[in-house]
Amino acid sequence: MPRTMLTDKAWEALKQILKDTGRVYNKYEHRNTLEGILYRMRTGVQWRDLPEKFGRWNTVFRRFNLWSKKGVLQKLFQSISSENDPEWLFIDGSIVKAHQDSCGASSGADEAIGKSRGGNSTKIHLAVDSAGLPVYFEISGGQVHDIAHAQSLIAEAPKSSKCHCR
Repeated sequence: MPRTMLTDKAWEALKQILKDTGRVYNKYEHRNTLEGILYRMRTGVQWRDLPEKFGRWNTVFRRFNLWSKKGVLQKLFQSISSENDPEWLFIDGSIVKAHQDSCGASSGADEAIGKSRGGNSTKIHLAVDSAGLPVYFEISGGQVHDIAHAQSLIAEAPKSSKCHCR
């Protein structure tokens, strides 16, 4: 089995979380959609280059956008990250280069895109548990230093009585 495929046990757990959001119905093709989204996130492949086994690329892309806007993916992340092993908590940041046309839209919302010598970029600040699994994240402009988010990453990450991070 390819490492990008969800096991039946994992899918059953994820399917229940998706149904509990009240925004995703029990459809067989949602497994392929979620696997396509995870494949794209893992490999960085363009949406149009998504392998056919996940369905039509634009269907996966539309569902990704819809689930993002409705908070389904956020709820999925929160549900999964609540079952963690926070004996140790590690934090780090990673810069993602934004497309040259990514900012400047007429939207008044914070787009978390910053300017630096390298151009437009976004920074993902992440807290991971003892097993290296994400438990909390924040997004900022690419010019923001990691230390600016360190306290909030630690404060917002799920706690444990065994936690040595204080």
